[in-house]
Amino acid sequence: MNHDVSTADRIRIVLVGTQHPGNIGSAARAIKTMGLDRLVLVAPQRYPHNEADMMAAGADDVLASAVCVDTLAEAVADCRLVLGCTARSRRVQLEELSPRVAAARACDMALAGGEVAVVFGRERTGLENEELQLCHAAVHIPANPDYSSLNLAAAVQVLSYELRMVLLAAGTAQAADGPAHEGGHPSDRPASHAQMEGLFAQLAQTLDDIDFHKGRAPASAMRKLRRLFLRSELGEREVRLLRGILADAQRMARLAAERQ
Repeated sequence: MNHDVSTADRIRIVLVGTQHPGNIGSAARAIKTMGLDRLVLVAPQRYPHNEADMMAAGADDVLASAVCVDTLAEAVADCRLVLGCTARSRRVQLEELSPRVAAARACDMALAGGEVAVVFGRERTGLENEELQLCHAAVHIPANPDYSSLNLAAAVQVLSYELRMVLLAAGTAQAADGPAHEGGHPSDRPASHAQMEGLFAQLAQTLDDIDFHKGRAPASAMRKLRRLFLRSELGEREVRLLRGILADAQRMARLAAERQ
């Protein structure tokens, strides 16, 4: 397998809660035209469906290999980078990227050997707050503000095109520069999405155990801490170290409670 294809294989397109099966087929067609073939469906409302097959128009292989899961967390558990495509929103504070910058970041991660997910929400309501919290950054397509409604498959096509352009450029650079180093010692690997979510869950519980919030709502603090740690791009070994510290803090909190 050549370098360009193997890099593309690390990038998955994730559709969450798709309502219209035709959009699934159209999205499959959109990604195949741009050299991508990994499609993950999170709780689609109607799938499998003959309308999806009809709209795929030759991308039947993408549909046949599509993976269906129940939650976004499951869809991105092994990912090092998760990009959520969404309209601008103040509900969840995320770094906001243009499609071109997002594609470059996604391909950089894939070139380094990390799994990447580009996530699209429901046709009418997009991604929910809890789903956006699972994303490292938001992607906003700068459509005409006077008519910004963009069909799901069209949005998938825009991002797939930008990914294609970066992948082609990376293939050219690869031919000139020789094979990029991948791997490294297992303990130096970047932490997966599931490992980071495990860290966040333990961190939230630890903050409760030590009464860090002191009656204040914990959501704001956790949002800030999530952004802090996600920006740090922790490795597996660093996550294990932090979880060990948290485990000790939880143990000391239990001992202190028992003495009271």
